[in-house]
Amino acid sequence: MLAALREGVEQLTDSRQWERWLRFRARFHRYSFHNQLLILRQFPEASQVAGYRAWQELGRQVRRGERGMAIIAPVALKRPEAVEAERLRDLELPLLTYRIARVFDVSQTEGQELPAPVGEMPAEAPPETLERLLALVPSLGFTVEFTELRSGRRGDCSHALRRIRVDRRLSPGAKVKTLGHELAHAILHGPEFTGGRELAELEAESVAYVVCQQLGLDSSAYSFGYVASWAGSGTVAARQISRSGQRILRAAAEISRDREEAWQPVAAHLAVAG
Repeated sequence: MLAALREGVEQLTDSRQWERWLRFRARFHRYSFHNQLLILRQFPEASQVAGYRAWQELGRQVRRGERGMAIIAPVALKRPEAVEAERLRDLELPLLTYRIARVFDVSQTEGQELPAPVGEMPAEAPPETLERLLALVPSLGFTVEFTELRSGRRGDCSHALRRIRVDRRLSPGAKVKTLGHELAHAILHGPEFTGGRELAELEAESVAYVVCQQLGLDSSAYSFGYVASWAGSGTVAARQISRSGQRILRAAAEISRDREEAWQPVAAHLAVAG
């Protein structure tokens, strides 16, 4: 399953779909740390942020009445020609001032569908598959809430609140995959986890892919794109999947079977692997 995941990611990132996604992502600004904090404070669930005209260039329009998030934007000034400014010119430093600019999240806009490197999960899934995953949640010390999430988010996991949330509007198949993804976060990415968000998302989606395959659901179209979008390229993603393989398999085994049963074959595998 991990080999299939690696191959699928590599094939996707050679495709036109991936190239279109990269061109789209290049249109978005890389906001400074301080502006990221400002955006987070004003709109905690923001996902894709751009200015009013930038959204228009992408074929989308900010809805009437939406309030933009204030950020700090630098503005370059012309250099003074006065003699006393000679020293500044010698340093070749830019002369900047700052102004307040407004940006908007994609959820505040409407219009053309944005390109994405991910497909969709099959809509149908046997009811017992979701129930099987839900049965594991109490043993992890978490609760699950099915609610409506904003900004296109399908689910989230909070170790501080010991809570997993899944968007209730998802299809049954998407709910199973999303819950598998968030359970992986619950198992692998607690306070002791020292990796970055990119690694956490790559591992969680890889676990969800394996779990769905074990449950008889095909999540390849969705998982390939999701993993690649976080890893940045097929080569990087494939290499990291290999590095994280044992962690991915351990979490998938814990989710797919009873917890006590799951640890036995994984522990044996790790012992053999040294």
